[in-house]
Amino acid sequence: MAGFRNGRGRDGDVQHPHQQYGGNPQQNTSPGGQQPHHGFAPAAEGEPEYFGSAASTPTYDDNPGHTRAFSIGDAPDAYEPQSPQPDQVSTYRAGHTTAPPAGPRLRWKPLLSGIVMRPSATFWQMRDYQVWGPALIVTFLYGLLAVFGFDSAREDVLDATLSNSVPWVVCTAIAVILCGLMLGAVTNALARQIGGDGAWAPTVGMAMLITSLTDAPRLAFAVFLGSANSFVQFLGWATWLGCAALLTSMVSKSHDLPWPKALGAASIQLIALLVLFKLPVI
Repeated sequence: MAGFRNGRGRDGDVQHPHQQYGGNPQQNTSPGGQQPHHGFAPAAEGEPEYFGSAASTPTYDDNPGHTRAFSIGDAPDAYEPQSPQPDQVSTYRAGHTTAPPAGPRLRWKPLLSGIVMRPSATFWQMRDYQVWGPALIVTFLYGLLAVFGFDSAREDVLDATLSNSVPWVVCTAIAVILCGLMLGAVTNALARQIGGDGAWAPTVGMAMLITSLTDAPRLAFAVFLGSANSFVQFLGWATWLGCAALLTSMVSKSHDLPWPKALGAASIQLIALLVLFKLPVI
């Protein structure tokens, strides 16, 4: 019977299995009734028997009863889900769940029009860019005209000689720039204190642009109608509210803060603008 028999016979001789390859088992029997070894080497005492060539290495496959070695990694938890690294986790920003959209730096014309026409997208796009050039130029021009927005100051400038009025107007413009720098720095510092993460230069520059652009309509009418005109005063309050809305939006985008905190960060600058430029004309 062809098969597999493990162990030894009673006489100590090694019993080998009949290997059938489709031929007659009688043809594989040598004279004397002994089975040919076919290249099999007897196993030593106490060792298991292997079927196959002694010079060959046993081959294992995926058939039943056989095994194959698999690599399971260097550690027991090699196949466990790995925790994401900090750089693979989307950083949570206060008030937002996604990072702001990236965009190129805006030139001065799209920047100025964007602050008025599409402020939210402009603040997102320019939150990491410095705007010192447009901010200083626009604030300086605003400061040159700010003198003519006050009735008494306008009369003094117009009555003075050119050599006296020009330095006065230029010094006023420089003072307006310094005031804008200080107020913007205060707004940025407050925003950082309450959890903001924006940069100093973009915040201050955008704050200067917002305060100058929003007060420009009031100033334009005040030059011709006078600061005491009721329409000019109404326009002053309306533009101040617009300045508050734009400053809050800018701080919210630049520092990733919810709007109540952004409004709180810009409150000191808004109060200072009201006292310096709005209340004196009432």
